[in-house]
Amino acid sequence: MLRVLTSTLRFPRPWKPLETRGCSSNPGAAGREIQVCALAGPNQGIAEILMNRPSARNALGNVFVSQLLEALAQLREDRQVRVLIFRSGVKGVFCAGADLKEREQMSEAEVGLFVQRLRGLMTEIAAFPAPTIAAMDGFALGGGLELALACDLRVAASSAVMGLIETTRGLLPGAGGTQRLPRCLGVALAKELIFTGRRLSGAQAQALGLVNHAVAQNEEGNAAYHRARALAQEILPQVDIASGMAIEGICYAQNIPTRDRLEGMAAFREKRLPRFVGE
Repeated sequence: MLRVLTSTLRFPRPWKPLETRGCSSNPGAAGREIQVCALAGPNQGIAEILMNRPSARNALGNVFVSQLLEALAQLREDRQVRVLIFRSGVKGVFCAGADLKEREQMSEAEVGLFVQRLRGLMTEIAAFPAPTIAAMDGFALGGGLELALACDLRVAASSAVMGLIETTRGLLPGAGGTQRLPRCLGVALAKELIFTGRRLSGAQAQALGLVNHAVAQNEEGNAAYHRARALAQEILPQVDIASGMAIEGICYAQNIPTRDRLEGMAAFREKRLPRFVGE
């Protein structure tokens, strides 16, 4: 089951649950391009950002980006969120990339500022304090793939299509793609994919290591989402980062008075191998 928070563009803080229902069934969500959901019951701790701009295939327009940033700001302050899934409410599409029709109406200065906002959005996703998963059930092109690259994990339908295709439009990736793709696949392969603007299927992307899992698409068109949900459920039992940091601090405190720690520091200073004694 899901509880949904779609009351206003600026969400109340701290996050308080409103209703337990699915994103698509919430009448208050009508007209919103981004909806925030959180699973309840045994799946409590899994949150979802549902991208739902069917008229533009989830293209990254001004309103879309603003609502994404608002959603991230809200979720970042909720300590109950242990995993965040990005999914699409538009069948056959994850995110089609930049809204080029909207961008065509911008001045050069406005384009520069908007691309900077996009880059900031991807940075916010990459810095989210809980693990993030992109559920790619359809096209993820240009900025859409950059959004997925900003996530920690990626799951795709085998029939999904993805690529940094900007060079085929006389552009170049401007929202982190030139940095995150090489870190994911290596410099040479990333250059090839960016220079050619090549499109990959989900199966091809998995073979290259671009996505963690590729699954056969189902009739409903949400197989990647279901696999992402299962992956999130595997992550849930893991300790949250705050508790993990506390555990790390306790362990480090136990190491401080040991002879081996002092020996390691002395060996480094004297440029020799350490002689540890287990004390």
